[in-house]
Amino acid sequence: MAASPSTARAINDRLALRLLQQEGPLTAGQLKTLTGLSRPTVADLVERLQDSGLVRVVGETGDRRRGPNARLYGIVADRAHLAALDVRTHSVSVVVADLLGETLAEAVLPIGSDTATEAAVERAVALLERTAGKAGTVPLHSVGIGAPGLVDPVTGELRDTSGLPAWHRRLVAALQERLPATVLVENETNLAALAEQRLGAARGQDTFVLLWLGHGVGAAVVLDGKLRRGASGGAGEIGFLPVPGTSRLPSAVACDGGFHTLAGSAGVTELAERYGISAVPAPQEPPSAALVRTAVGAVGGASPDEVRSAAAFLDDLADRLALGAAAVSAVLDPGRIVLAGEAGHAGGEALAVRVEDRLAAMSPLRTEVRAGALGGAAVLRGALLTARDAAQDVLFAPHEESRRSVL
Repeated sequence: MAASPSTARAINDRLALRLLQQEGPLTAGQLKTLTGLSRPTVADLVERLQDSGLVRVVGETGDRRRGPNARLYGIVADRAHLAALDVRTHSVSVVVADLLGETLAEAVLPIGSDTATEAAVERAVALLERTAGKAGTVPLHSVGIGAPGLVDPVTGELRDTSGLPAWHRRLVAALQERLPATVLVENETNLAALAEQRLGAARGQDTFVLLWLGHGVGAAVVLDGKLRRGASGGAGEIGFLPVPGTSRLPSAVACDGGFHTLAGSAGVTELAERYGISAVPAPQEPPSAALVRTAVGAVGGASPDEVRSAAAFLDDLADRLALGAAAVSAVLDPGRIVLAGEAGHAGGEALAVRVEDRLAAMSPLRTEVRAGALGGAAVLRGALLTARDAAQDVLFAPHEESRRSVL
């Protein structure tokens, strides 16, 4: 059945807006070529989108030809403002951006473990308000939040998870209550996978697993283009995976004894000490990331003794990581595993190649291993992408609906 004229217009408008968002400013002629629409149809949709306040003329082409240059149309970036938060155990990071994802302001706030719950919440909320104020972007349209722990797949709420600060859950609720904005929360590892898929080491991959290596460990599962959260939101809790090489099994309330013991920052730090490797981490950085980065650098050009120690450390670490990667490969056959997080990014190709070699010897399933391209910034980037998608779902709807939306 053919689409109605209004439905066809809505589809064309959304297509044009997506192209302008992805490709940057375009002329009407370029929109005609990319969409396959007729010249009159493109002219009509450009007029509609200008009337709705979503598109404006941002310049002209520099083509040398007779007559006036063609106008360049672009999305009105300040039509909506977005924010993203990366909530860690002892800190919160904030970035405020426009509709095209251009960063307008950013900030980081350490929050000590001795800070009372309500005080921690107020500090985090105030940080977001100050950052948005500096960018001149109040009110915000959409806010994306990345946090450790489980997100209920039915309610979309951050669940009360043992071992994590109480202010995490309270912060999400406070922002939802106090902001006239859409507030979305997602597990931090899942957001990192979104960012790596759109911008990094998993670009173009519909099926892959991201292995997060930071203070703790986690995994995000993307199958056939869809993020898989599991029945309770716990898909990817790989820290609880029982593996050889530990002194005991994990329990229902603690992942000590599981894969976390081998690949978490504390375990990697202990391993590095055996090989005499030391490093000073950057602020808010897991110690494991600095140690892995130091080892990779030493392999590339230190004294013979340092090269041997660093290479042995990376080999031993790769053995550990391959245990988790082999379990993932055997169950999911993802085709690609991305070593993400600060430590995965620090390991780069040197660590990824080692893990891939060991995985090839352990599993009959061909699995590429790649180093994450975004490091610790992946969570914040993923949260911003989530906020932008939410805003675009509203703003890129038929312009009649957009006019009824409250920004």
